[in-house]
Parts: sequence; structure tokens; C-alpha cells
Amino acid sequence: MLTYTQISKNKTYSVLLIMVFLLVIIGLGFVFSQAYGAPEILLLAVVFSSVSAIISYFFSDQIALSMSGATQIDLNANPELYRIVENLSIAAGLPMPRVYIIEDSALNAFATGRNPDNAVIAVTTGLLQKLDKTELEGVLAHELSHIGNYDIRFMALVVVLVGIITLLADWMLRMSFFGGNRKNSEGGGNNGVFLLIGIGLAILSPIVGMLIQLAVSRQREYLADATGALMTRYPEGLASALEKIAADHEPLETANKATAHLYISNPLKDHEGDGQSWFAGLFNTHPPIEERIKRLRGMDK
Repeated sequence: MLTYTQISKNKTYSVLLIMVFLLVIIGLGFVFSQAYGAPEILLLAVVFSSVSAIISYFFSDQIALSMSGATQIDLNANPELYRIVENLSIAAGLPMPRVYIIEDSALNAFATGRNPDNAVIAVTTGLLQKLDKTELEGVLAHELSHIGNYDIRFMALVVVLVGIITLLADWMLRMSFFGGNRKNSEGGGNNGVFLLIGIGLAILSPIVGMLIQLAVSRQREYLADATGALMTRYPEGLASALEKIAADHEPLETANKATAHLYISNPLKDHEGDGQSWFAGLFNTHPPIEERIKRLRGMDK
């Protein structure tokens, strides 16, 4: 049922992502350490990044749940929702994830966690109130697809690593602008060249990282749509749910840019793709819902 090729790819990409991330951090640290003649900058950058990545990786689900204000439920608290998740998990061959509810009338849902054994699914009360059973199954199957395809691990890594690169780049830029090159002003032209290279890298790294994050997020939404539709064997359920979600103009109160990519639809309600240029589309967290619906309904033909 799940896309096993994609699971393998996501595991491989996760390892490659960490390697690229470390290379970027080492590159930034090396350039600035050369510019300032301070080897400790490189060591500090690597240690800070490694510790931050480890902590964020193991607690990414708790961070997301805390930011969303979600509350865990069991079979007694919401039997219908719990049973749907349980039945879909069995059909997909996945462990039963923890189930959470977000008290918000906006229509949305997300999945997160390190792997299927530590995964969670959260849905808003608005989603439960306004979708029928087949539509809700479509949304939950979509989120379970993110879990089964290991999208949750990969995207957690992407967000954490891009965030750390952004923090380090900002720190190094501030150091270059306000700290000057006092320590090694006698070093001549080489230090100046390294400083210019470092400033360029510090400016470009977060931008490139963010574009990669958003592009990866959009492609995984298409994949989860397709895998979820195959799981329920009823693409129209998810297509109809997406139509209702698109018609809902209420932003999610607890959402922010750090967690927006996790949701089935942009919770900030920017309406991706509506009259936007291709350049503006690069900064969308999700593909256009109209295109997602079109692809789902094309699966029935």
C-alpha cells in the first residue's frame, strides 16, 4: 500500500541531508574562522549545530504539538476519530499513531514524529465538525501516508537544519557587521576575501535552504495525496475534503511559519498559487489545492 521506493529514498535523503547540512555549517565556520583568525568559531559552529539538531530531532513532535496547543485523545474521548485512524493504520500496516485534537474551527490536520513508532496525527475540531466520514478518512489517510513514507522524519530534519543554518548565518552576519575584523586587521587581503565570501554564504545559505525546504514540502504533498487515495481506494473523499478546506478562509490561530508546512493545507491561508507568479510560487509551503484536486480526480479515470 505504501510507496516503498519513496520510503527508501526518504531514508537515504535524510542521511544525505545531514551530510550536506554539516558541510554547509563547516563551510560557514571555516570561512569566518579564516576571516577572523579564530579557529574556535568553526568548533563552536559545529558543536552548536550538532547539539541543536539532536535535541530538535528527538523532540520535534513535542515541539509541534506544544506550539499547536493539541490535546491527546483516546478511544473513550472520541471513538469515531480513534477507530478511523486505527482501521486505516491496520490497512496500511502501520503502528497506531497517537491522536490529538486542536481546538480550532479552522479545517486542518498534520502528522509529525521521528518514525512510524513515534508518530502523531493532529486534527482540528473544525475538520471533525465539517467533513463527512469519507472526507475525514481521506484526510487521515493522507497524514498516515506522510508517516508511512517517512516524510515526517525527513521534513523534521529539513526544518531543524534550515533553522539552524539561518541562526548561524544571522549570528555570523551580525559578527561581521558589528564586530568588524579587529582581531586580524593586520592579516592583509586574505582575511578580507574570506570575510566577503563568508558574508555571501551567510546571506545565500538560508535562502537556498528555505527554497529547498518548500520545494520538498510541495512534492511530498502530492505523494501523500496519491498514497492516501490508494489507501482508502476512494480518491474523491480526499478531493472533496480539499475543496471544503480550500473554501475555508479561517486561518489556524496557533499556526506559524515554522510549522505551516506540516499541515495538509497552509494554515496561514495565503492561498498558494492564486494569481501568483512562478517566482512567488517558489515560496509557497503547499502546491495549489486546485491542482491537487485535479490529480486526485484524474486517478478515477
